[in-house]
Amino acid sequence: MCGICGIFNFTKPLENPAVIKTMADTLIHRGPDGEGFYVNSLTSPNPAPGKAVHRTDGIGNVALGHRRLSIIDIDGGHQPLSNENGTIWVTYNGEIYNFQLIREELKKKGHNFKTNCDTEIIVHGYEEWGADCVRKFRGMFAFAVWDTKDQSLFLARDRVGIKPLYYYVDSEKFVFGSEIKAILAADNISNEINHQAFFDYLNLLYIPAPKSIIQKIKKLLPGHTLQVKTGRQDSEPQKYWDLSFLTVDDELTESEWCEQLIDKLKESIKIRMISDVPLGAFLSGGVDSSAVVALMSSLSDRPVKTSSIGFSDDKFNELVYADKIVEKYKTDHSQRVVEVDAVELLEKLVWYYDEPFADSSAIPTYLVSKSTRERVTVALSGDGGDENFAGYRRYYFDLLENKLRSRLPDFFRGTVIAGLARVYPKADWLPQIFRAKTLLSNLAMSPMEGYFNSMSWFGPYKNKILSKDMQASLADYSPANLFSSYGDLCDSSNPLAKVQYVDIKTYLVDDILTKVDRASMANSLEVRVPLLDHEFMELAATMPPSLKLRGKEGKYLLKKSLEPLLPHNILYRPKMGFSIPLSNWLRNDLRKIFEDTVLSDDSVISNYLDMNMVCEIWKKHQLGISDYANELWAILFFAAWSRKFI
Repeated sequence: MCGICGIFNFTKPLENPAVIKTMADTLIHRGPDGEGFYVNSLTSPNPAPGKAVHRTDGIGNVALGHRRLSIIDIDGGHQPLSNENGTIWVTYNGEIYNFQLIREELKKKGHNFKTNCDTEIIVHGYEEWGADCVRKFRGMFAFAVWDTKDQSLFLARDRVGIKPLYYYVDSEKFVFGSEIKAILAADNISNEINHQAFFDYLNLLYIPAPKSIIQKIKKLLPGHTLQVKTGRQDSEPQKYWDLSFLTVDDELTESEWCEQLIDKLKESIKIRMISDVPLGAFLSGGVDSSAVVALMSSLSDRPVKTSSIGFSDDKFNELVYADKIVEKYKTDHSQRVVEVDAVELLEKLVWYYDEPFADSSAIPTYLVSKSTRERVTVALSGDGGDENFAGYRRYYFDLLENKLRSRLPDFFRGTVIAGLARVYPKADWLPQIFRAKTLLSNLAMSPMEGYFNSMSWFGPYKNKILSKDMQASLADYSPANLFSSYGDLCDSSNPLAKVQYVDIKTYLVDDILTKVDRASMANSLEVRVPLLDHEFMELAATMPPSLKLRGKEGKYLLKKSLEPLLPHNILYRPKMGFSIPLSNWLRNDLRKIFEDTVLSDDSVISNYLDMNMVCEIWKKHQLGISDYANELWAILFFAAWSRKFI
């Protein structure tokens, strides 16, 4: 895994080619094993010691940077890398698992290879197929190709968004990077905050693509490419892949489905076990990570290296379940009960996550990545099972709401139900999913608006918490429109398929995958995600919804297919999630830093939020009247992020 960055001036030479080194240095955690640069400046020296290439094939307006984490072809895979005559250059982050097959195909077409790494198939693949080369690649990737003949920069991101790619554009230049901090390290970059993105963050605890927290910095959407040419700043991203739920295979029996799922998942895992460095797996004791470990064990001639962490509080400790898998498959296991310095971790996460990110499971994800990196460089994870096979409990409640909604006349929902929702007691001490007020509110909304309401935070404070200036700048902007737009893009009318599609486009990529990418790369650990193999996802999308969610049982058929591999009390135990005692931390460990950072007289938060509302939430949480742990963590994270980056 790696970190990439680059600059493309549209019409004039780079004034400071050496800034590419500064940009790449911000990504050293993503690639501690080496650095490399390509600069087509006509007169400037190389940007830094180390591997750098200096060319005279343009007007001196392009620089590419790379930080390397060596995984495959350790000696030969240095980047940026070019074709034989230096007309095509690539800087690349990721793994293409079918690279050997593509390599053979390209050899037959006359292409010559000088390395054994997957990077080189991008160079020759682009030569052969142009922008369509991405359709050939099976894996996780973000890369940029500089074409000296065409004087164009071509960017691509993998289908699901496992690897990140940000870009900035103004009238003079195009700048890109694996993380926002690399772009901000370039010269003359505006860091103005995107107010709509901030409001999205308050609602969702993450910032959905294509926005970032910085107004002029965007995320390239998953499954998209972007080509920028000299003198043109108006290029738009192009979609090359989407997940279809339109075709449902009703012909297969349950046993046939089980066989297909296991075979495809096993294949997906097998190609992700190719590595020239030590490889292992995360093991939480949940269904998905246990399935990955079980199938890895069947494919390996030695014990799989597994890693787990736990907390001293039993409510947040799953080690007992991980132990059952360790015992069954005799894995080479490492586990530890961690003691957390919450204040120190907050500062680290703010730096590594680059923009406000308030999913508190980032903390245990960072800690298990740190522990895992002590023994391996590559780890497989179980992420994606819940989105592919309807494993979240909220899917059951959403289907229940849709059934109720379909039986009520629109007029009745828009008047009577909406009126009841306004006057019904708040009961904000209850978990959101149990609140009748939330149910009534959702029924008065469209299906996608209701689903967004169930997923969003701050409850009755959602709009009141904004400062007057923020309210004015947002005007009538609604974050719920994002869910509605993705709901419209889904090619199935089935309500379960629609919410799965929405989650795959939003929550999965900008929360789950962002969390894992930043936490793992902060520790120079590559994480591979076999349940998000696009071929496996396409198979899962054709499964009848009734085989995913059966009554209240999510992942119904996936669990059934795993019964020969996993113990019953792993498959059918209540879902815990990867959580931490955040509520208690905010009343103890994090109390002082919250008061010093958020509630101080010079707090930046007052520019964005109504401090009276913030204080009200804070007091309710401290007194134990309500649990606003996630909301307060979101506020604290934004304040700490602003102090470091703005």
